[in-house]
Amino acid sequence: MVTTFFELALSCYFTAAILGIVQLAVGSSAISRVMKAMIALGFVLHTVNVFLRYIVAGQMPIASMHEAVSFLTWSIVLIFFIIEIRYEVSLLGSFVMPGVFVLMLSSSVLPRQIKPIDPTFQSYWLWIHTTLAFLGDAAFAVACGIGVMYLVQERFVKSKKLGGLFRRLPSLQILDDINYRLLTVGFPLLTLAIITGAIWAEGVWGTFWRWDPKEVWSLITWLFYAMVLHVRIHSGWHGKKSAILSVIGFAAVLFTFFGVNLLLKSLHEF
Repeated sequence: MVTTFFELALSCYFTAAILGIVQLAVGSSAISRVMKAMIALGFVLHTVNVFLRYIVAGQMPIASMHEAVSFLTWSIVLIFFIIEIRYEVSLLGSFVMPGVFVLMLSSSVLPRQIKPIDPTFQSYWLWIHTTLAFLGDAAFAVACGIGVMYLVQERFVKSKKLGGLFRRLPSLQILDDINYRLLTVGFPLLTLAIITGAIWAEGVWGTFWRWDPKEVWSLITWLFYAMVLHVRIHSGWHGKKSAILSVIGFAAVLFTFFGVNLLLKSLHEF
């Protein structure tokens, strides 16, 4: 039953991703409505899957890479809906859902067995630390999508090709403002995730920092986004530069999330 809801959510996200790509070429309001309906249905099914895994395991469903990637994907769709409702960003789903589907697909090929979390890590800090980290990463993911939208729109402006897709994309100013707002949400969440992780580590290992590869790369990611916000606020790096940095920053997030576990030895399961 748990797997069934996951597979159904994956199918909905796949359909939404395909419709999003078609929407870029066609620009049909009907396709847009169906795409959003599929995203909403997929999110509901995905939420049921996450909840059922919590019920079965009796713990937050992030004990494996499958669960962690799935929860990250769920968080991204949540942030997507918040931005969609707050700003009504035209075509945002077309730029976010292909990435959502790829993440969900990667989760589907990972081992899905439900396993208990090491008793050492069973603490209320688990909920606090990981929720902050996942939501922060999700905000950076949507900022990346907004950044790509900005770069596409900026290319249209420079080439003076002002028809079709250009008219359906939000203005450069709107995209830049949303990108900034997402960064100012993601950065405090990541900051709090690192702080709560350090407090949790001190309780478990007696030290706030162990120079674990996941900790190091989380710090590198934090420093990068701190730099992005600094140069934006104090050096006027708006627009294209900020969009490019948002894309690079999320690449760092993905390496921290996947690369460390695949290439380096870490105490973190995810």
